[in-house]
Amino acid sequence: MLNLIQYLIMKHQDQLKRILELDNTPKRIVSLVPSQTELLVDLGLESSIVGVTKFCVHPSSLRKNKTIVGGTKQVHFDKVKALNPDIILCNKEENTKEMIIELEKIAPVHISDIYNLEDALELISLYGTLFSVEKNTECLIQNIEKEYKVFRQYISNQPKLKVVYFIWKNPWMVAADDTFINEMLVLSSFENNFENLKRYPEIELNAIDKNVDIIMLSSEPFPFKEEHIKSLKQRFPKSKVILVDGEYFSWYGSRLEKAFGYFKTLREML
Repeated sequence: MLNLIQYLIMKHQDQLKRILELDNTPKRIVSLVPSQTELLVDLGLESSIVGVTKFCVHPSSLRKNKTIVGGTKQVHFDKVKALNPDIILCNKEENTKEMIIELEKIAPVHISDIYNLEDALELISLYGTLFSVEKNTECLIQNIEKEYKVFRQYISNQPKLKVVYFIWKNPWMVAADDTFINEMLVLSSFENNFENLKRYPEIELNAIDKNVDIIMLSSEPFPFKEEHIKSLKQRFPKSKVILVDGEYFSWYGSRLEKAFGYFKTLREML
């Protein structure tokens, strides 16, 4: 009997190489990462989602129908526990280690760790196996790879432009090397002015090359507006200052299916 029970237990590995043991395919999901929540919906798993964060804004109707358990850095553990989840989905960067320790007392926690396109496609594939939606994930991966192939042919003929990608103000913070955002910049033939730094450093404006081609202000997490564009244009008259859709640069799930089309439109505009 013991051998039979062991045989029935399914083992899954997350992107931190942690092993999760599950009795069945998870049917009650709490997702604490907005891009992963969107991915679940696009994989046909919306009915299995029971809890989300206040930042899970796509699709827009989701937060009206699901329990909001908090944000990505702080959650109400009592709300999560009351949902009786089969699994909780987290991300190494977006969720804290302290959160994950507490969440593991409630249900198995699957953690993503995304730095590049390969990692993103791997996560989609892992979800296919984890939630028994392999056909859906295979189709999505094929579509993303097709879009990327078309974009790669286009971008190969485009000049490399030097950019700064701001994610925050007061203090000024940028996306540097070792981030998914930087990976998307590189794939789009942009050279990051701060490629010599790691992650999301605080910087001084005088550290920016006066001849940088593009200054990008992300639409998230800081709500940059026209006033910030005008201010930076005065400071850097030789640079083009633009607002970009941060979700296409930082959301690594099913959003990738449309991301390369956005990057092409962006390059054509420039």
